[in-house]
Formats: sequence, C-alpha cells, structure tokens
Amino acid sequence: MAGYTIRTYGDPVLNQPAAPITDIDGSIKRLADDMVAPLRGAEGLGLAAPQVGVLKRLFIYDLRDGEGPKTIVNPVISESRGEWEYDEGCLSVPGLYFPIVRPKEIHLTGWDLDGREVSIEADELLARLFQHELDHLEGRLLLELLDEEARKQALKELRKRRLRDL
Repeated sequence: MAGYTIRTYGDPVLNQPAAPITDIDGSIKRLADDMVAPLRGAEGLGLAAPQVGVLKRLFIYDLRDGEGPKTIVNPVISESRGEWEYDEGCLSVPGLYFPIVRPKEIHLTGWDLDGREVSIEADELLARLFQHELDHLEGRLLLELLDEEARKQALKELRKRRLRDL
C-alpha cells in the first residue's frame, strides 16, 4: 500500500490540472484502492487523485450507504441545472466551511475501474460532491469560488493555523 496522505492548502500539486487516464490498468486500480484509507481516515465523502499528490483524472467517493467506495475515471459534467447553496468543506482545507452556490443537478459521465462507461444523474449533495472533485481535477480549490472578502478571511485563518502549527 502506498500510504497516501491528503495534501492541504499551499501544496502546489493542488493548483495543477490532472492528466487524462489513457489506460485503466492495475496501477490505476491500486491508486483508487489506496485512496480509500485516507478518505475514510479524514471522514470525507470524496477524494480526487491530486489531493494525494497524483495528477491523474480520477476521484473516489463513498456515501457510506453500504455500497462502498466508487471510482470515476476521466469524469465530465455534460449538463447542469438549478442552484443550491450549501456549507461546503474540503479535505485539503480542513476545518473550514463556506456557503457555496453550485448547480443543484448535474449529469456526469466517465468510466469505472472495469472500463465500463458510467452515466449518473445527480442532485444536491451527490451533484455537489462530483462538482467539488472535478474542481480538484482542474487544479481549483473551493477557496477560488469565494467572493474577495470571504477569500481574504479564509486565507487569514489558514495563515494563522500554519503559524500555530510551526
């Protein structure tokens, strides 16, 4: 097991776009399997490969509904509708939550670890989770979705925490 840890704000890998996956092979399946432990350890719902330092277009999610973790490779959102505001957090910006408006409903396509095409109509929390993870694959953190004043306050809090942890 690779023993991945979740990268946090300030790590440059979080600001880089992830590369498409051209072959779903054993290394991709191992990556997805190895991402489950950090996701569960952080009590998160979703985790994108860049959050563990791997610039590949893949994320895992686990709604804790008894179905276990699922993986989406090379995800794309083709449709979105409505608006929904929700206090959103991020494992790469731990402990901070912000009211973020995102589309309420989306249509996501991609591939599973067996190379089968996936097509999901998602709304509310699941739609938000998918949009959030796709932001990570594009090198965007939720801090970029905040207005200028909220972003300033968030960055101030992150600097304060970093100084406290030194």
